[in-house]
Amino acid sequence: MIVLDRRLQAWRMVCAETAAELRDLASPIDRDPYDMNPHLEREVFSRIRQWSTPCPYGEPFRIGSWTFRADSALEWVIAVTELSRGDASSLLACPMPDVAGLIVDLLGTEEQRHLFYSRIADGRTWTFFAMSEPDLGSNATSMETRIKDGQLYGVKRYIGNGARGRIGVVFGRTGPHLLSVRATLVDVPAPGWTAESLDMIGLRGACLAEIRLGGVPVIDLLGEHLTATRRGLWAAIKVFHNMRIQVAAMAMGTSAGILDHVRAHRPQAPGLSHVQAANEACQDLVWQAAAGLDAGTERGHRSSVVKLLATRQAMRTARWAAKALGPASLLEHPLLEKWTRDVAGFEFMDGTSNIQRLHIARTFLNGRMPGGMS
Repeated sequence: MIVLDRRLQAWRMVCAETAAELRDLASPIDRDPYDMNPHLEREVFSRIRQWSTPCPYGEPFRIGSWTFRADSALEWVIAVTELSRGDASSLLACPMPDVAGLIVDLLGTEEQRHLFYSRIADGRTWTFFAMSEPDLGSNATSMETRIKDGQLYGVKRYIGNGARGRIGVVFGRTGPHLLSVRATLVDVPAPGWTAESLDMIGLRGACLAEIRLGGVPVIDLLGEHLTATRRGLWAAIKVFHNMRIQVAAMAMGTSAGILDHVRAHRPQAPGLSHVQAANEACQDLVWQAAAGLDAGTERGHRSSVVKLLATRQAMRTARWAAKALGPASLLEHPLLEKWTRDVAGFEFMDGTSNIQRLHIARTFLNGRMPGGMS
């Protein structure tokens, strides 16, 4: 069980206070996630950018004598949990380094990192991470996007901020083998680049899009200074482990927000204490997985387990809340109706539940999971 020390308790409290501002943005962003100009100067977005930008490209956040930086998985997952308790969709709408920043930090040279972080320093520039493809999802081993003669060719789909992002990472392959999967830093607009927004029901702040690559020039290939085994595919797997835990944190934060809403409107709702206990137990597993990342002990299976459990728990909480607040609850409580749409989206971020089950089963059968065959 994760027991937060005084430092992390203070951090959690600040994040919880900030989450209230995100909740104020939930409805307007859900109505029109592309109309962000009225919101971009809000202090909540400035704080989130500060928290997610590593030094030396941003200032560390301080609470008294304590310093908080973006390089601790547990600190960031605590923040994501509390901020999603305000509204996960509004968090996803914030212009920040996001997943592309993780890849650039892992694979980029100093010049590439400087380009990336200077490009988003205005607080009005979104980033994108283009891995998923129409028929293959995020299965990097079967990727069809090609890097040929210094240009990108292919189609990427379900890309967060793909139509409004201005700098990000696109994955493609230079050949048939696994080590040919490479990450490229793309600054748009660029020749051969077209992007189209996709219709969304939940988590609309993510602004998913389809990107078509018709000969986009590859200017910055990431990881050229690294060995072949430490380039594209290695970085993608490492980032996916991180992102699954973050998605689980968003699911648990949303689940906690739904519980708060029910408690405020029906304090004696049947099953409330049971749902709260289940949420707290699941949240602890998510935080343990984040601590494992910091300790270097996370090998992938735990991130799959917590994403599977957290997304399921969030769905259960939403269904329980709709029953607890009565037959017309989704009409009488617009925020609950929105969150009910949002929780259904977590399963499809960074691998569906069935994909996570496959990861877990393979790990167990290969003897790499506690309790598995050695």
